[in-house]
Amino acid sequence: MIYFDNAATTYLKPRQVYTALNRSVKLLSSNPGRSSHRAALLASEALYNAREAVADLFGCESQRVVFTYNATYALNLAIKTTIREKCHVIISDLEHNSVIRVLNSLKNSLGIEFSRFQSDRLSEESLKEILRNDTKAIISTLASNVTGKEIDELLLSKFAKKYGLKLILDASQAAGHRKIDLKKTPCDVLCAPGHKALFGIMGSGVAIFSGDERGASFIEGGSGSDSISYEMPRSLPDGYEAGTVALPAIITLGEGCRFIKKTGEENIKCKLMEYTKIITERLSEYKDMKIFSEGSGIVSFSLKGISSSELASLLDKYGIAVRAGLHCAPEAHKKLGTIEEGLVRSSLSFFNTKKEVDKFCTIINKIVKKDFWG
Repeated sequence: MIYFDNAATTYLKPRQVYTALNRSVKLLSSNPGRSSHRAALLASEALYNAREAVADLFGCESQRVVFTYNATYALNLAIKTTIREKCHVIISDLEHNSVIRVLNSLKNSLGIEFSRFQSDRLSEESLKEILRNDTKAIISTLASNVTGKEIDELLLSKFAKKYGLKLILDASQAAGHRKIDLKKTPCDVLCAPGHKALFGIMGSGVAIFSGDERGASFIEGGSGSDSISYEMPRSLPDGYEAGTVALPAIITLGEGCRFIKKTGEENIKCKLMEYTKIITERLSEYKDMKIFSEGSGIVSFSLKGISSSELASLLDKYGIAVRAGLHCAPEAHKKLGTIEEGLVRSSLSFFNTKKEVDKFCTIINKIVKKDFWG
């Protein structure tokens, strides 16, 4: 199988991720932070080391790294503990449902309003055009999961600081694909999944906060600290990590971060750009092909005369895994004019090869020429 669905989750992981997963299940099956026996202490040490690895990759203090179960959970945590009253919020025109649906819920419960900035003309001036007296926050993806278009976090960071706004960033398609340094581009919360380009397994994610103390309460339960209190601890990460954490998934996330740090985000990005360029150029040869690709290893496309779901099924028949439809991002598809038919998305990983890229292009060529139809 040629796996080109890495924007959903990476299929191949670094070897050390598999090793760490096996070790965690066999040797680290005790609750971290809950007991003082040797097994629990080993689990606590592993959790601490994973937190340190995430902090090292993103340039932040480790106690500000809160582990979640995915990016959707992280975004819910970030948004719902930040937006607590009726106000106005600025978002991008490329947002995923993990942002749009949360804001729609807050619109219904609190009466909040939100405006979209145009990602293709992002500037301080364009943001000022939609800034209001009651604007409280900017919430934005750092890269579209449909086209790979990148958003300038430095511009957003400077604007949020200048106008006293909270800044929540969704790094689902950016983390692991490009350097994100929270010392240089601070935000209030950075959210990311562990199972995509950070190479962890499913069940891991992070919300990285700018401060050491939690804001509004989000989830309550056992924390392993301050147990006499009826309230969750004020300090992070305990204040937002109620209950038993998904330690095996977190450990793999930590190993994935170490691999990226050693390999270098620039090296990863260069490889993705090379393969993306090859696919884009090859697909551009067909007049009936529409292509949408602006980075992050993503090339989305449609072919006249066949639906996106049919095209994806045909590719699957010949051993190529892609994703078709709206990709949980109707905002982006409305902008692109593809909301009715959707697109086929190929999304690459550092572990894909030139041979796979060439074979993908060969199969597409045969499909366009209808050599496989009948």
